[in-house]
Amino acid sequence: GDRTPAAELACYVLWSATVHPAGLVGRPAVLMSKHWMDKVWSWDHCFTALALASGAPELAWQQFQVVFDHQDAEGALPDSVTHSEVLRNFVKPPVHGWALSLLSQRLPGGLPDVSAAYRQLSAWTSFWLDHRRAPGSRLAHYEHGNDSGWDNATVFREERLVRSADLAAFLVLQLKELAALASAVGDTSARWAEQADVMLAAMLEELWQGNEFVSQGVATGTRRRSASLLDLMPVVLGEHLPPEVFDHLCVGIATHLTSVGLATELPNSSHYEPDGYWRGPVWAPATVLIEDGLRRGGAVELADQVSARFRATCEKSGFAENFDALTGEGLRDRAYTWTAGAYLLLAEDAERRLG
Repeated sequence: GDRTPAAELACYVLWSATVHPAGLVGRPAVLMSKHWMDKVWSWDHCFTALALASGAPELAWQQFQVVFDHQDAEGALPDSVTHSEVLRNFVKPPVHGWALSLLSQRLPGGLPDVSAAYRQLSAWTSFWLDHRRAPGSRLAHYEHGNDSGWDNATVFREERLVRSADLAAFLVLQLKELAALASAVGDTSARWAEQADVMLAAMLEELWQGNEFVSQGVATGTRRRSASLLDLMPVVLGEHLPPEVFDHLCVGIATHLTSVGLATELPNSSHYEPDGYWRGPVWAPATVLIEDGLRRGGAVELADQVSARFRATCEKSGFAENFDALTGEGLRDRAYTWTAGAYLLLAEDAERRLG
């Protein structure tokens, strides 16, 4: 409609990158792009699946599953999948519990296979708890910025192995979703809910420093603050955060919000770069995650601003990989499916709120 002028183009971008099963891509799938990013990465598939859920539910579920087809014996997901290769040099952040919770609401009839979802999510979560926690640590760590999806974010500037609050937050949501799925499949143990409480407590005790989250180097134990939006990503926990923590995160997010959207590095930071990948530009996944957390936590006005400014940028500049945080210019790959998917998600929700 008139309020969603880029919706048709967004649908075209998703359609244009949809491929038939071939080689190692065993299902119909939506690639990140048909330009040069012609793969499925193991977190972008969550955002495109969510965007497809209400209009193409069967494809949405295939899109969510296509990466789990390559889950390894330890539960790890690959970094990316194409028809000819599966790369395992990195992983990607565990946003899948968050995504499954939303998919269960958006897919007509809910999740098609709850047992499979529970088994897959359990193994993926156990990978982080068993293989990405140093001895004696309650918190998991990234081995590289690429594991976080925020490849060159300033959080990883000093050390590669980092415990960061965004990872803890994603795991808390994943553990809570496992608790819900466990109940649905008849698993009556309370282990997932208990581990969620332990992870949340550890995140607050070890990484919350009065009015902000910091990261911690695994090798040195050094705690560092940054001007990266990554340190504010725990807002995705929304209603699960203590109110004073949530309020401080909202203040921080507001400082990152330009007329274009959420800058991934504060524009006044000495490390800010207009075309610096995760050191400045506006990105779709961070926008969707933060908007959802803000809204669930009750910061509705700020969530509305985040949504409206991102959608306006897409309507002006298309569905680029990312956008200059001050001018809105589209950067890098110019036809990205998770950018298009994010627009459709935010636009659909905005329309629904209008009734």
